[in-house]
Amino acid sequence: MTILYTLKYATLPVLWSGLTLAQINPDSRSAPQLADSTAIPLNEVIITENRMQLPFTKQNRNIQIIDRQQIEAMPARSINELLSHVGGVDLRQRGPFGTQADVSIDGGSFEQTLILVNGIKVLDAQTAHNSLNLPIPTDAIERIEIIRGPAARIYGINSLTGAINIVTRKPATSGISAHVYTGSGFKRDTANNDILFNGRGIQFGGTWAGRAGRHSLYGSHESGNGYRYNTAFRNNKVFYQGDVATNSTDAVSLMGGYVSNGFGANGFYAAPGDKESREVVQTVLAAIGYRSRLNDRLSLSPRVSYRYGYDDYRYFRHDLSRARSQHHTHTINTEVNATLQTGAGDIGVGLEMRNEVIQSSNIGDHSRNNYGLYTEFKTEKIKRLLLSAGAYINYNSDYGWQVFPGIDLGYELSDRWKLVGHTGMGHRIPSFTDLYIDQRPGNIGNPLLQSESAWHAEGGLKYADNRLMAHIGYFYRNMNDFIDWVRTSTNEPWQPHNFQRNRTRGFTFSGNYRIASPYERTTWMAGLSYTWLSPEFEDSQNEGFLSKYVIESLRHQATVHVHVTSGKLSVTAAARYNERISYKSYFLGDARFGYRVNPVDIYLDVQNIFDITYIEASAVPMPGRWFSLGVKYGI
Repeated sequence: MTILYTLKYATLPVLWSGLTLAQINPDSRSAPQLADSTAIPLNEVIITENRMQLPFTKQNRNIQIIDRQQIEAMPARSINELLSHVGGVDLRQRGPFGTQADVSIDGGSFEQTLILVNGIKVLDAQTAHNSLNLPIPTDAIERIEIIRGPAARIYGINSLTGAINIVTRKPATSGISAHVYTGSGFKRDTANNDILFNGRGIQFGGTWAGRAGRHSLYGSHESGNGYRYNTAFRNNKVFYQGDVATNSTDAVSLMGGYVSNGFGANGFYAAPGDKESREVVQTVLAAIGYRSRLNDRLSLSPRVSYRYGYDDYRYFRHDLSRARSQHHTHTINTEVNATLQTGAGDIGVGLEMRNEVIQSSNIGDHSRNNYGLYTEFKTEKIKRLLLSAGAYINYNSDYGWQVFPGIDLGYELSDRWKLVGHTGMGHRIPSFTDLYIDQRPGNIGNPLLQSESAWHAEGGLKYADNRLMAHIGYFYRNMNDFIDWVRTSTNEPWQPHNFQRNRTRGFTFSGNYRIASPYERTTWMAGLSYTWLSPEFEDSQNEGFLSKYVIESLRHQATVHVHVTSGKLSVTAAARYNERISYKSYFLGDARFGYRVNPVDIYLDVQNIFDITYIEASAVPMPGRWFSLGVKYGI
């Protein structure tokens, strides 16, 4: 997925661009406003950073956005499915319907991508397998921001190869919404009364906007018997978000959510022996923050967030007395961010304190603390040049001190052409699973692991006019002490080790074109992206190790999207081509056909149109052709 950049029609809804403020703009000198996502000009789109807010039009990084209009148009109903259509993002699902997926960016591992919600870190200290287990129905999402390349300067540790920030909706008016859908691949469960494999779901939402602030409450339920033996699932979510203005410039923000996700885990981790396994994953999120503008130049925003995770893996779902793993994690994150506007440019500083605790049946009881200090500087005082530079200084109770600098540069060659460049460092601290897991004979941790670090450099060229936006770039990433789960034979357990050589070169391209004016009855949008990666894992392979994860990296990835709207009718076609280092290439096609009679939308999705057989992770074959019928209502 790529972003359509337009200026001529910037004040109208734009399908491929994120068009809402993720949070109250600290540069605004008036009272917090209730933003209408269909009316905000493109040049006001703010990429969600925790200190200085930089409009998307001035970003020099390789950033991609899935906006609200795109979410409504795509043939997808979960965050996992949406991300699978984004160029450069490798989404490896162990099961569809949002059950579980590993996400990585530009050849990194799933542990090297940081997940955030409204700028708040929600990483799972136990394992990144659970990072996307979030209490957010898709109807509650305003947009998803994907930053490619190390983002330590912005978000801190564990954003080694990139970050994905999910920005939820802030209502402009009061209203209610409902969304029901059902689907099937029209294949039968021969082990269970020969019934059709199927799935169903309902999402609901309510918003209220008034003098006491703006508040949103969303919920969802999804369930079904899956698409093959032991893939039944049940997923319940509830999510609340609120903003309350305390005076003309300041506001309190609130967020809370809960998800309980249970699913058959046939083939997830130890195929073929885990045919009868099942997993239950629960997540609780809570946060409270305050944004204050102290004067015309200085703003301050403290915030406290909490994450609770529960992971119950049952190797024998019918016998819980053996081979059962239960993990409880608690994370408290406290941060204070400030922005100062000066004559030379803007200065941002921040302080973060993070405590992680795990209580586990086969990892044990452990805790660690992390302290981070951020500083950055942004200036546009040099003609045609936009410069952003900063550093993240980190202290971890297990790994000591590290410093991770970064710099972004953009030079305007003309009104349409722009040279961009970025260099920086990233860092990833091993998870508790990496260090201490004991699931013999399957997996065993390594408490001697060192943290991962990487240096990244990239350069590119951007073009934008009132119809076309294109970006072409090249990057090089040098990673030291990268962690790979390996073994020398199938008779040994998998165990993580540090290796000294992981070099990745990559070429990226994205382009979007608006074929018709939005003033016309029929409008067309088209997008194309391509990513080529050349990773090297010489040390682990040369020493005779079998790799569990890294050899599954993508080598070639291409995505194409076309959306057409004519009156009440709309059609979206999406195609993906993936080629992995150690797996066959495959081509997937999806489509959505929609019809709108205000305030009702009816749609038919066809996923995997060509009924391709393929695997994204472990030994889990993904579903073949799948049909879904849905109805949305909103006022």
